Amino acid sequence: MIKVAQQCNLACDHCYVYELQDSSWRRKPAVIPEESVTSLARRIAEHARAHALPEVRVVLHGGEPLLAGKQRIERIVSVLTDELRSVAACDISVQSNGTLLDPDWLDLFRRYGVSVGVSLDGDRTANDRHRRSRNGRSSYAAVLKGLELLRQPENRALYSGLLCTVDVTSDPVATYEELISHQPPMIDFLLPHSTWEHPPPGRDPLGTAYADWLLAVFERWYSAPVQETRIRRFEEIMERALGDRISSRSPEATVSDFIVVESDLSVELPDNLKAAYDGAAATGLNLLDHDFDTVARHPRVVTARGAGRAPLAADCLACPVVGLCGGGLRAHRFHPRNGFDNPSVYCADLRLLTTHIRDRVVADVREWLGRAS
Repeated sequence: MIKVAQQCNLACDHCYVYELQDSSWRRKPAVIPEESVTSLARRIAEHARAHALPEVRVVLHGGEPLLAGKQRIERIVSVLTDELRSVAACDISVQSNGTLLDPDWLDLFRRYGVSVGVSLDGDRTANDRHRRSRNGRSSYAAVLKGLELLRQPENRALYSGLLCTVDVTSDPVATYEELISHQPPMIDFLLPHSTWEHPPPGRDPLGTAYADWLLAVFERWYSAPVQETRIRRFEEIMERALGDRISSRSPEATVSDFIVVESDLSVELPDNLKAAYDGAAATGLNLLDHDFDTVARHPRVVTARGAGRAPLAADCLACPVVGLCGGGLRAHRFHPRNGFDNPSVYCADLRLLTTHIRDRVVADVREWLGRAS
């Protein structure tokens, strides 16, 4: 993940970059410098070559990455493509709030095959509850214009999906139906980045409001007569429930199993860790002085990826459903008293969500197999 722009044109109140515990973005270049682009691309190509990687996936991120401007983004994409040519396939995507998308942006992305994901939290009321512009105005109409462009036949192949942060005060089924009205090929539902010190909005310590919300969406999605879209979180739980071997990778891993390169070429852990405390994602490494193998060996990177000693709390390791939920995101386990040595602040929700989906799907498969025999 490359932080090509540190600033954003929205002021989302649930943003883990600007609104939670970390302030490091203030000390980094607003946009990745022109002279850094080649160094970054060469480091990526060096790593791909050394490990004979068939593919490299790069996400252009922010802030709002489109604030880097078309010229800078084209420079980044073209240099990456050139450096990786004959080394590895290069899958480049951009995660945007969608408000700045226009025909020129889509023309650029078509030329380089850059896919586009857009953040949207539901209908106008749900979205504007959190995702307003810096002057307080609605962002909804601007996002819809961007989505309309992505749905055009010439751009459809670039449309990777929607990212929605769960708000338990919004109607879950209405939110889902609003999202699918924009014809996304995939939806990612994210839990608000929270910790034991700063718990999720509206959370009852004994309740499962977030699981209840997601399960309402699951039942609506799973019971539909045809598949309307893919939902990453649900599909991964289903795969683990039905697989011959339950993977130790968490359903959360798709949003955390990456390394972040900031606009100053410093290297950080997944940026959701910024929800824990100021500097929680920092490694002290940078791509001017260190290669990616050095990054991979860094103790904080090893631990964050679950390969260190006791990566999960004892309660998690003893839990019968840990193979389904993986303990949740590392950031969500933080407490200032003992760091990350805790179950997720969403533990009760993850347990209910994963076991319900497991039981529902396994029962259906058994019934189908019984009829088939």
